[in-house]
Amino acid sequence: MTAKSTREHLIDVGLGLMHQNGYKATGLTDILEAADVPKGSFYHHFVNKEDFAAAALERYGMREREHAASVLTDTSTPPLKRLRRYFSDLVKLYGQKGAIPGCMLGRFGLEIAAESPQLRNRISASFGHWQQTIAAVVAQAVVQKELPASTDAESLAGFLLNSWEGALLRSQVDKSNVPLELFVSTVFNGILTREFKGNAAIQRQRRDRKDNIKAIELKRFENRRIYA
Repeated sequence: MTAKSTREHLIDVGLGLMHQNGYKATGLTDILEAADVPKGSFYHHFVNKEDFAAAALERYGMREREHAASVLTDTSTPPLKRLRRYFSDLVKLYGQKGAIPGCMLGRFGLEIAAESPQLRNRISASFGHWQQTIAAVVAQAVVQKELPASTDAESLAGFLLNSWEGALLRSQVDKSNVPLELFVSTVFNGILTREFKGNAAIQRQRRDRKDNIKAIELKRFENRRIYA
């Protein structure tokens, strides 16, 4: 096995173990035995377990970015439909029927981020990139008038991401996909729809109010001319 492939092999094997079992429950011995790699080879590529975990998180983030791009950049599909398809895919990938349920970023965020600035920064950067990716699609939905012009794409993207992570945590606790399915249904059948219709109604009311004010002012002007 070449130097490069040894490092990649270690990351692939260790990523799966850490995603499934968490940071603290995955020992260096577990990784070496699963990868069938001697300890000396590990320390040739990584300073310590924390350094290795940072590399695993980077690999995980890269895979997630590739998946997001494959779904969310398909401009032949309307933005909100793309976004719904993306989260529905995540339910299949990381729900209870997925190969490894749960989000590695969320798991590490709860478990080790407070103790490791290196890993916390890595996790924060991944969440930030993820939010920006979602925000770009929300912005497209605004341009295509699926959402009102007043929509704050970044804030809405943050809300969607935070709500998804919360639903995923509840799904892990309950060992059920119901929280994830409720998230998708509530967001795409309720919140976004109500937000759009609600804002549209408000905007119509404002236009009607302005039209009524103009009509009243015009009537007053005409009356002044008549009685002048």
